[in-house]
Amino acid sequence: MIVVVPEIFSFVEFDAARIAELAAEVAKLVGFSGSTEIRIEIDETTPLGRTKLASLDPVTIHAQSGAFENAKVPRMLSDRSVVDVVGRMLFKVADRLAPAFGDPPSDDDLTLQEHTAWDAYAVGRCERAGYTPSKARRLYHFRNRHGFNDTADAVFERLWSAQDLTWADIRASCEETAAARGSSLFSQK
Repeated sequence: MIVVVPEIFSFVEFDAARIAELAAEVAKLVGFSGSTEIRIEIDETTPLGRTKLASLDPVTIHAQSGAFENAKVPRMLSDRSVVDVVGRMLFKVADRLAPAFGDPPSDDDLTLQEHTAWDAYAVGRCERAGYTPSKARRLYHFRNRHGFNDTADAVFERLWSAQDLTWADIRASCEETAAARGSSLFSQK
């Protein structure tokens, strides 16, 4: 069951039913049953695009409206953006719920490098599931956090095309790029 809050938008031209429909498609593809409650809470008062996993029970995604907005038509909903955000977030939720994945820290306690590495892994799975995320955008974002070098590019490709990684694998990827940058993984939050 998908719940979108608010049900009626005042500041942006979003359709809660359309968001719920897209999220339900993605949730099914990721492997969530129709009985899993997934809440998508949208702050329409800001055009920024931050997203955050607020809860696992029920699964609750907080998103600023810019995350779902059409970049070329402000205040209008973008189906692609909804699918990109919800897919990325739900693959990470599925990881958190899988005992074999390990026990990652809360989103607030992840480093920027850990966020972007895990995002690369999650969004790569979205692509293999049949969606069309912007790989170039994700690579650029990854390079900004992990370095503009051959090691970072190779790590990104491994994460993007990987299946069945663990939290330890994500951390090891971050440590590999940190070593290539000559910095500590934990010095940049």
